Amino acid sequence: MKNIVLKEIIEPKTYPDVSPTFLTDQTMEERKQKLLHVMKSFDYDCLVVYADKEHGSNFEYLTGFIPRFEEGLLIINKKGETHLVLGNENLKMANYARVPVKLHHSPLFSLPNQPMEGGAPLEDIFMEIGLDKSAKLGIVAWKMFTKNAQAKQLFDIPYFIMEAIKAVVSKEAIVENACDLFIHGSYGVRTRNNANEIAHYEYGANLASTSMLNAMNKVTVGIKESELGACLNSEGQTNNVVTIATAGARFGYANLYPTHKQVQLGENLSLTTSYKGGLSSRSGFVVENENQLPVEQKDYLERIVKPYFNAVVTWLTEEKIGVTGDALYQQIEAVFPKEKYGWHLNPGHLVSDEEWMSSPVYDGSEELIQSGMIFQIDIIPSVSGYNGTSAEECVAIADLELQQEIQAKYPELWERILARRAYLKEKLTIDIHPQILPLSNTVGYLRPFFLAKDKALSVE
Repeated sequence: MKNIVLKEIIEPKTYPDVSPTFLTDQTMEERKQKLLHVMKSFDYDCLVVYADKEHGSNFEYLTGFIPRFEEGLLIINKKGETHLVLGNENLKMANYARVPVKLHHSPLFSLPNQPMEGGAPLEDIFMEIGLDKSAKLGIVAWKMFTKNAQAKQLFDIPYFIMEAIKAVVSKEAIVENACDLFIHGSYGVRTRNNANEIAHYEYGANLASTSMLNAMNKVTVGIKESELGACLNSEGQTNNVVTIATAGARFGYANLYPTHKQVQLGENLSLTTSYKGGLSSRSGFVVENENQLPVEQKDYLERIVKPYFNAVVTWLTEEKIGVTGDALYQQIEAVFPKEKYGWHLNPGHLVSDEEWMSSPVYDGSEELIQSGMIFQIDIIPSVSGYNGTSAEECVAIADLELQQEIQAKYPELWERILARRAYLKEKLTIDIHPQILPLSNTVGYLRPFFLAKDKALSVE
């Protein structure tokens, strides 16, 4: 293990006034052409893409919006003809779709007790669109059901929609789960981003990490969880995970949200916030030094935190284009064995509009790390008798061509990336791989003792 020390370190710079970068018309057309290309590769005649508020990212990939509190369908055929099936309160959104669409009204997608008049039966809509003529039809929601022998025949869309589809398609037609066309690490269209998309998602990563540092700096004995939660939620943006600001034992009364509980000296504290493009998470103790730790966790720094930080450093120095997901998985396993440290998920996963899209990093994975991927460094230790620790943040992977494109088109973003890289190298002594672009301000920045605001971990 590298020599990890806790010492006085100036906190990273944040950028509180970064404006959102919108996706261009060129990017949206590129997205559509990428999808049509992969549809052709797998011989799909048509895709039916389902969305609701929690699972709208594949739908949003082409439309630019989610159906908010209703449900919706995007249906695209191999010719590129695109249809939207929307409920009562989203009909107007078809006018703002980022690709040309034909609108169909289905009040079945509306809220309970709303008017059911108007619109046509789903079967009639599907016939009009031409699903009955499809020899191979893909159903897309949000899961691939990986490592399941029946994955292609598992459909995570509402029963009433699936029944209407079955009533229309011919008995000879192939109907299967096609979510992999969007999120599979090797060929999913959403897993690799251009310069415009990276700039678009950096807004959320910057916002989350800025909010996280603000919250950490507000931690004092007696502050309410809700006050910390208010620091974590910024600029009126919608979070794509539940915001966490929890001191002491979690999940009392099955509650997931910040309360008015006051933070106490010696308690463990967890903080998490996330937006499109980036999550920031921290866990540690409300103490100034090791002497204030619970008696049974006096070795918390040596037993949990330093080995975890060493794993994060390994991740930042070893991940690069062309490495298989298995190779990265085994590198983390070698320095931070799961049997000893209790992690059980993927040590790193892809992010985009949602916090967890998919992951090419798993045991035995032959999927390659590719330029344009955006990763969340996500290694979660769970050791009995000890509090956890975390420094989850987001980075992009970019080859020289993509880096040059970012520099040319988004020079202010490029300057932020360079500043973040310089901080990692000069202050934390982490020599991150040159293909890794920090999108968060607090990548690698870990303060395990929340009251010691001037002290963080670094490599010596």
